[in-house]
Amino acid sequence: MKKIQAYRFALDLTPAQERDVLAHAGAARLAHNWALARVKAVMDQRAAERTYGVPHEQLTASVSWSLPALRKAWNAAKPDVAPWWNECSKEAFNTGLDALARALKNWSDSRTGKRAGHPVGFPRFKSRRRSTPSVRFTTGTIRVEPDRKHVVLPRLGRLKLHESARKLARRLEAGTARIMSATVRRDGGRWHVAFTVEIERTVRTPARPDSIIGVDVGITHLAVLSTGKFVPNPRHLNQAQHRLRALGRALSRKSGPDRRTGAHPSNRWQRARVRIARAHARVANLRRDGLHKLTTRLAREHGTLVVEDLNVSGMLRNRKLARHIADAGFGELRRELTYKTTWNGGRLHVADRWYPSSKTCSGCGAVKTKLALSKRVYDCKACGLVIDRDLNAARNLAALVAEIDPAGSSPVAGRGAIQKTRTSGQEAVKRQPGTASAGNTGTVPPQGGTANSALTRAH
Repeated sequence: MKKIQAYRFALDLTPAQERDVLAHAGAARLAHNWALARVKAVMDQRAAERTYGVPHEQLTASVSWSLPALRKAWNAAKPDVAPWWNECSKEAFNTGLDALARALKNWSDSRTGKRAGHPVGFPRFKSRRRSTPSVRFTTGTIRVEPDRKHVVLPRLGRLKLHESARKLARRLEAGTARIMSATVRRDGGRWHVAFTVEIERTVRTPARPDSIIGVDVGITHLAVLSTGKFVPNPRHLNQAQHRLRALGRALSRKSGPDRRTGAHPSNRWQRARVRIARAHARVANLRRDGLHKLTTRLAREHGTLVVEDLNVSGMLRNRKLARHIADAGFGELRRELTYKTTWNGGRLHVADRWYPSSKTCSGCGAVKTKLALSKRVYDCKACGLVIDRDLNAARNLAALVAEIDPAGSSPVAGRGAIQKTRTSGQEAVKRQPGTASAGNTGTVPPQGGTANSALTRAH
């Protein structure tokens, strides 16, 4: 099966090469800002004309937002806007125009209801200081050298890699991969090149294809498996807080930029900012490495994985837990499991957001009406089961698929629970014989107040 996969490598650039890459990134930013100013000027002019009562057919002609139209307009104006345009690859300007075309389309689709999710704002101008330098190449000479320590990109030439590209080179030599694009980007003070590759992947089978495992994510433990294994939460950001605070205080003592006076930052301020960026990049790399190792191990070993549909954006509104939730990376863990289970021949089931996994007894199926977040041990009054709260939730997730979909034919585990708590005066309601799940006998109220709500599912 053919899949789109990315290979990312760190670069060791010379000062001259870094200046060339920055020039290409600046060209992309210039093209983006020029096209955005052109589109915005026409939109503002048309809005002003409407306030004057100008008929629709007499309004200033609108401009197209598509990439071919933006590229055609740029090619006509680039001799005046950027007389040095021939010093950079055409892909640099195309990078900025393509980013603007996609941003405008997302904004338009969000306004008209064609795009789901949070509202998308209108594109903004890119700043040289705040924007991340990047440039994307889709045509021209893009290859990995035979020594596997260098790559060749259009106009930039031969760039040295910080690590070997043998994994990508082997696939290219075998003919099972085709490079579609290459993106050079600076993250945390270091340059990286990311190859978007179309790969012919062999069909895999998990080590235990009949295994069904529930994964309950949290803060106390990064993940608790229904098998009884607890994956510790490394808390990389917490461990780096002391150093980040010291670096932040050092930066505040330097002479930084001032918009009011137009003062430029000092060299010491620039170096201090780079140190902070590297510290944050190290935290992100450690978190990414841990999540990849965990998700790869789960996807390769088990045939069916069950996770919850958590409202991570809603959970981040809790000021006391937001930093810990963001450090754990709940959303990234689910995203990686989504495509890795497909690669390895497994299945990922997502339980309904309102399924009371924490409040349901994994032994008898009784459901508590309320369960405070501070209670870390589940104590069932019906059968007397005493079990860790997270382990109980993980076992309920695994049992949900085993009961509803024993053959593994359903794409989604669980079913929507009624978002209203029954006021029967009883603490627990036993599962009725023959039902698929106890999730509908003791349902949860909307948004807050229970352990399974969007806010309190953080453990």
